[in-house]
Amino acid sequence: MSQRMQKVQKQARQVLGESIQELKDPRVGFATVTAVRITADLRHARVLVSVLGSDEERVATMAGLASASSHLRTELGHAMRLKYTPELAFELDTLTDEAEHVESLLKQLHKPGAG
Repeated sequence: MSQRMQKVQKQARQVLGESIQELKDPRVGFATVTAVRITADLRHARVLVSVLGSDEERVATMAGLASASSHLRTELGHAMRLKYTPELAFELDTLTDEAEHVESLLKQLHKPGAG
């Protein structure tokens, strides 16, 4: 991936993260944009989001983000000067949950009497 594309993705992550914090939708909980993957033609972007809370809160947050995608796309377009403003597709980033699960498994292995 080119350095320019990395810079564009980093800036998009920052802009979207700030814009999400300003949303007034009560469904959107504590969400953090962990990564943005933009296609080379700048037409589409996968926005990976980590959400703290229960499964119900995560589902509600993702629904709120999907509902606000056109607004967030407009915010992104105003903040960045790109040939095209990409269509946004939000995806739940489960890497943090997976890391916590692995950590808990490792702790169980290291308990006295385990193994």
